[in-house]
Amino acid sequence: MTKATYWADEYVIKQKTGPAAIALIKPGQRVFIGSTCGEPQYLVKCLAEKANHFTDLEIVRMMSQESTSLSMIAHASGDQALNIRCLYLGSAAPQSFAANRRFFTPINLSAVPRLFKSRRMPIHVALIQVSPPDDFGWMSLGISVDITLAAAQSADIVIAQVNSLMPRIIGRSFIHVNDVNSIVEYDEPLLTPAPAPDMATAEAISLETARLIEDGSTLHIDPGAAPQKTLLGLRNKNDLGIHTECITDAIMRLVAEGVITNRKKGYNEGRIVASSAMGSPDLYEFLNSNLSIDFQPSDYVNDPDIIARHHKMVSVCVAEAIDLTGQVAADAFRHNNYIGVTGMLDFVRGAVRSEGGKSILILPATAKQGKESRIVPQLKDLAVVVPRGDVDYVVSEFGMVRLFGKSLQERALAMISLAHPDFRDELFAKAKEMELLSPTISLSESLQGVYPSHLVEALEIKGQRVNFRAAKPVDVRRIQEHFYELDREDVVSRFFHERTRFLRNDLEGVYRIDYVKDLTIVGLVGEIGFQRAVAVGTYLFEESNNMAEIAFSVSKDWQGCGLGKILIAKLAKAARENGIAGLIAYTSPTNTGMLRLFNTLPYKIRSTHDANVVTLKCQFNEPI
Repeated sequence: MTKATYWADEYVIKQKTGPAAIALIKPGQRVFIGSTCGEPQYLVKCLAEKANHFTDLEIVRMMSQESTSLSMIAHASGDQALNIRCLYLGSAAPQSFAANRRFFTPINLSAVPRLFKSRRMPIHVALIQVSPPDDFGWMSLGISVDITLAAAQSADIVIAQVNSLMPRIIGRSFIHVNDVNSIVEYDEPLLTPAPAPDMATAEAISLETARLIEDGSTLHIDPGAAPQKTLLGLRNKNDLGIHTECITDAIMRLVAEGVITNRKKGYNEGRIVASSAMGSPDLYEFLNSNLSIDFQPSDYVNDPDIIARHHKMVSVCVAEAIDLTGQVAADAFRHNNYIGVTGMLDFVRGAVRSEGGKSILILPATAKQGKESRIVPQLKDLAVVVPRGDVDYVVSEFGMVRLFGKSLQERALAMISLAHPDFRDELFAKAKEMELLSPTISLSESLQGVYPSHLVEALEIKGQRVNFRAAKPVDVRRIQEHFYELDREDVVSRFFHERTRFLRNDLEGVYRIDYVKDLTIVGLVGEIGFQRAVAVGTYLFEESNNMAEIAFSVSKDWQGCGLGKILIAKLAKAARENGIAGLIAYTSPTNTGMLRLFNTLPYKIRSTHDANVVTLKCQFNEPI
C-alpha cells in the first residue's frame, strides 16, 4: 500500500513552468479553458505559442473575451492545429462570430456539467485558474465556477494556474491540490469587462423594468448595459435577493446600500448565489472570503427547478430581436460581456414557475443608430433562443407588454407598440400580410404615438393595487368588458343614451388615440396582463377651441373610492403638458358625480345649462 503524500509536498512536485505544463497536451485531445473572467490568460498564451506543434486540438469554452485570440490561430491553420467548440445558444449575427458558427454547440447552461461528467463529451485537459491553496490544500476557482468545476472534476489532466489575485469564494468552488496534475504559479490581473457603452435607451428601459420588480423579489440580472442600469434604478426597493449567473459591481453597490439583503428569497436565504463574477478589482476584493456569497456550478444555479423555488423570482435578460409572434433571438456582444445567452432559457422558464415570479426580456427598439428595428416581422436569419410560448414580459424604451396568454393578433399589436414609431407602419403592413391581424383592424394613432410612461402610477386603494396608465392597443378587449359591466344609469351618464353593444369600431374614440390630442387613461386591478379595467377616463381634442372633451366611467364596485378624481387630475395634467388650453365636459344635471368631480380641479369652473345638458369648462391659465 502506497503511503499518501502530504498535499504541500504534492504541490511542490506538481509545479511546472507554463510551457512545460502545456507540453502535457497531446494532438487530437479536447482541451477545456476556464470561462469568462476566470480564463487562465497565461496558460492560454502558452498554448497559443505552442499552437504550431499541435494538430486537431479541440478547444471547448463558453464565449470568451479572447485575451489571446485562439480563433485567429484556428483560422490561420485552416483548423488543422486547433478548432474551437463554443457552448453558445445564441445566433451568430455579429461578423466576428459568424465565421466560426459551424463550431457552435447550442445547449442550455444547466446541461453542460452533465455533458462533461457523463463523458458524452470527454474533457482530456482542463486549463483552469485558481487561488493559492489554504492550510488544507484547497484552491478556489474564484470568479469562474459555472461549468469550470465540472470540467475540472471530469478531465483526465487538470492544469491549474495559481494566481494570488484570484479571490477565494465560498461555496462549491474548491478543488484540492491532490486533484490537479500540474500547477503553474503566475500572478496577473484578472480579466475585467470593457465598460458598457452609454445607451440613450437604457434609462427608459430601466425605469419601465424597475416598475415590475417588487420589494422582496429575488433577481437574476444579465450583465448587459440596460440590465445593470435597471439595478441602479432599484435603490428605493427593499429586501431584494440575488440568484443569478453573474455578480457585477452594480450588485455589490446595492448590497452596500442595504437594498439587497437576501432575507426574503424563500430559498438559500441570507446568501447571494451565483456561478461567476465579472467586474472591477473592487468587486473581486468584495467577494474574497465573503460568507454571504455562495458560488455554485451551473447545473445548480441554472436549474429551473432550483430557480423556481425562490420567492418572487424575477429574471431580466437581454434580447437581440423579437418577432411579432414573440419568438426571441439573442446574441452575445462585448457590451453584454458574452454571457447570459446560454443560460437565458433556464432562467426564463424557472422564473415564471416561481410563486409571484416574472420573466422580463428587454431590448432597445432599434439597432445600428436607429437604422434597423429590433422588432421584426419574423426571425429568419437569427436563431430562436426563447420560443414564443415561453415569453412573458417584454420591455423597450417605448413601454412594456405582457405576451403570456395572448393571441397572435394581440401579440402583434403589442410588439408593434414597443417598436420605434419610424418602423410601426411597416410592421403593421407586414402583420396584415402575414394574416396576424383581422382585416378590419386599421393602424391606430396609438400604434404610431410615443407611449407616455410618465403617466404610469400604482396606488393602494381598498387594499388592492390599482395601476393607472395610458391605454394601449391591447386594452381594447378589457375596455369593452368594462363598458359591458356598467349599470344602465352609468352607461347613460357616460354615453348620453342607452347602449347594449360596445363594438370595437364604435369605441374608436377610446382606443384610437395618439397620446397627445387624444388620450385614454385606465385604472386596472389584478395580475398584470390579465387585469380588469375598473375606471376609464378619456379626453378628445376639439381643434376649434383648443379644448379637450372629457368623459369617465367607474365600475359600480369601485365607485366612491376616488378613482374619478385621480383620472381627471391625470387627464388635466397631460392635456396641459400637451399644449391644450383646458377641459370641457358635457353631462346631465342629474349626474352629480361629474359635477363634483369637475369641481375638484384647481381652476375656475364655468357651467352653462342648455335643455338637459350641462356644459362644464375650465381654462388652465385660470387657476383658483
